[in-house]
Parts: sequence; structure tokens; C-alpha cells
Amino acid sequence: MKLHTDFSPEILPYRIGLKSRIVTLGSCFAEVIGSRLADHKLTVLNNPFGTIFNPVSMAKLLTMALHGNRPDENRYVERDGVWFHYDFHSSLWANSQDDLRIKLMNCLRTTAEAIQKADFLFLTLGSAVVYRHIETGKVVANCHKMPGQLFEKYLYQIDHLRDDMTRLMKTLHKANSSLKIVLTVSPVRHTRDTLPLNNVSKSTLRVIAHELTIWNNWIVYFPAYELMIDDLRDYRFYEADLIHPNAQAQAYIFEKFVDSAFDTELRHFVAEWTQISKSLAHRPLYGETSPAHQVFLRKLLSQLETLSNRIDVSAELADVRGRLEKCILFND
Repeated sequence: MKLHTDFSPEILPYRIGLKSRIVTLGSCFAEVIGSRLADHKLTVLNNPFGTIFNPVSMAKLLTMALHGNRPDENRYVERDGVWFHYDFHSSLWANSQDDLRIKLMNCLRTTAEAIQKADFLFLTLGSAVVYRHIETGKVVANCHKMPGQLFEKYLYQIDHLRDDMTRLMKTLHKANSSLKIVLTVSPVRHTRDTLPLNNVSKSTLRVIAHELTIWNNWIVYFPAYELMIDDLRDYRFYEADLIHPNAQAQAYIFEKFVDSAFDTELRHFVAEWTQISKSLAHRPLYGETSPAHQVFLRKLLSQLETLSNRIDVSAELADVRGRLEKCILFND
């Protein structure tokens, strides 16, 4: 008896390789994927703007970065002695407006440089529900825990959203004509918007993502949302909040992404690196200075040295050499 709907996404027409340069942007799911890509030693700039749920703010930030524009001076806000900016996530903060301005400019510059050199941009669309700052009439990326009466919450109109995303794709393609874009819709449900409104929101994003892939052969879609909702439709795959995918679900979706998006060389490398990662995390039952553990560390060191001409393992090499030196000194 099958316990779930087994869904295997189609192979993407553009495959990620070991040397691919990747940028992830969007909701918290973009950060999950980015972290797993980095864990597998790929070159990743992971969600530099922090969690951005709505595509309106995502388009604004990317356009700002690629055009070399400064953050809007009228969008800085201070709360309890800490400064934020309405166009950015609250993880980007500072103790003064000047310090925050410098931090945001550096973030924009780093993102623009990464996108101009990247092979892939992984964009995760979280919600079509936005918050508009009533005084300025502009959509915010984050309310920064300011009073709720300062904002109006509403579902962004699909035609306006389509226009924003279409302009963004043109801007990205102009900045880097070889860039391939992987779109996803976040599998995290926004239940605080109510389930009916969440479903309208996700449907809106899914329609826009579909249309963009039809119009542009350099844009593809990976069905993370469908995998979570239809393949893993059981609460054992959720965190205690019954909203966020748990570690098991994240691993399952990432494995599907590996099968769909990674080239043959990278898939072989991932299998090899997974075993090495387990060895790096291993701690012996009878202490780290035993002769048997010394043999284990020498083998691990040899494996890392073999990989060093393919990927950066300098941190791992330093760690294992330090542990091996300690082991040798103890046994001399």
C-alpha cells in the first residue's frame, strides 16, 4: 500500500554543475535550498536580502541592485534604538541610519556582482499578499514590528504582479544574458492570511511562474510546492507548527531537486561528499587519540586532499590536520 503520491519532477533543461555559481533569493525556502547547496560545496550567495516573501519587494530590490541605485532615504525606520529599512528584511539592521545605509549599499553591490557572474538564480515566491505603508503608499518587504495601523494588507493584483515580474526578468537578462532562472513557489502556507486567501495567493504565484517559463526558455520551474502539498501530504512531514516542512521533508525535496537539476558529475560528487561529511562529523567512541582513530583521520585527510583540486576544502583540511596532529602528539 502506497503511503504517499510519488511525484518525480521532470529533468530541467539546464543542469547545475560542480563549478556553477548560484544566487538564491526569496522566502525562507530559498534559504533552505541555498544552505543545502552550500553544504554540498557549491558556490552560493544565499538569500542576501534575508527572507523576502512577496515578489513585488523582490523585484524592487533586484532592480535597485542591478541599476546601482541607493535605498530610498524615506524608507528608513527606527524602533527601540535600532534602524531598519522597509524595503529589506529585519535581519539587515544597524544602530544608526548611516551604518545601516552602508550595510544596505554593500548588500546591494554584492548581490549585483554575484548575479552578473552567476550561472543560476534560484527565486522562491512566497506570497502574493502584501503590506502597503499607508503614509507613502508603497509596499514593504517587512513591517519590522511597527504598529499594524500603519499598514494595509491586501492581495496584489495579478496583472500588476505579472508586469513587475516581466520587467524584472528583462532586467536580469540584460544584466547577465547567460543567467538561467529557476522559479519555485514556497511550500510554506501562510495560514495567518487564512487558508482560502493563501490558496488564492499561491495560485496567483503559480500562474505567474508558469507564464514566465512559457515566454522565456531560460526560465524553468521546479515544483517544490507541489512536492510538499501533493507528494508529502501528511503532517508527519511538518514542523510542530504544522506549517513549515520539517528536516525530513526538506531533505526529500532537495533529493528531488538533485535528481532534476544536477548534472551527472555533480550527482556523483554529492554522493561522495555526503560520505565525507559523515566522516568529518564522526567522533570515535573510545576517544580521539587512539591509534585506530589516527588511521581513520589519515584516510579522511587523503580523501580531502584528492578533492582539493576540485573544490575548496581548506577549512576541512585544517580541521582534520589539527585533529591528526593532536592524535600523533598524544601517541608519541
